[in-house]
Amino acid sequence: MRKRRRKAVHLSEPKLHHNVYVVLLSKAALKDLSIQRRNPSRDPFKPAVYVGMTGLPVDHRFENHKNGYKSARLVKKYGVRLLPELFEHLNPMPYEHAVQMEKDLAEDLRAQGYAVCGGT
Repeated sequence: MRKRRRKAVHLSEPKLHHNVYVVLLSKAALKDLSIQRRNPSRDPFKPAVYVGMTGLPVDHRFENHKNGYKSARLVKKYGVRLLPELFEHLNPMPYEHAVQMEKDLAEDLRAQGYAVCGGT
């Protein structure tokens, strides 16, 4: 009986293809109770935003939200456009970093006065 050879496992650097993103939500989103509850001390001069993470290009992910494919309810209903100035400098990153960065970015934006949803 012949012995099977196993392929060598090469541990490589994590792939940098995950991204965090921020979507501007319309002013109507500020009337949504879930956003009001999560952001009691928001700055009334700053908009509502959604923070997310994806392995897709962020523009494709935004299109998916708007088309109802694996979409967040608030982005499908109130999403206006991406806000690359708030996230572009952070991308790309490995999955594990993106998971943490999504939470951190949401917390940072909330601390700056944005009404934030997502980012969990």
